[in-house]
Amino acid sequence: MNWKVRIKTMLKKSILDPQGQAVAGGLEALGYKNIADVHVGKSMELVVKNIDDEKEVCQQVEEMCRRLLANIVIEDYTYQIEKMEG
Repeated sequence: MNWKVRIKTMLKKSILDPQGQAVAGGLEALGYKNIADVHVGKSMELVVKNIDDEKEVCQQVEEMCRRLLANIVIEDYTYQIEKMEG
C-alpha cells in the first residue's frame, strides 16, 4: 500500500522569523495594512511505498522529520498521512 504524506515545518514561536518579517514589511509597503503577523515555513510532499500499516508509516515519518526534514531545535513540524488509491 502507498501513502501520500504532507509535512509542514515552521519556526518555533520563540524563534525570530526574519523572512516572515520581510514578507510582512513587503505586504505593508504594497498597501496591505491589515496584516498582523507572517510566518514562513516549508512544505514537503512525499509518497511512502509498500507499507500496509498506517502506524508504521507514522513511525517512519516521525523518524524522517527528526533526523532530516525538520531542525527540531528551532522548528516544529506537523504532517498528514493519506492512503493512496490504486
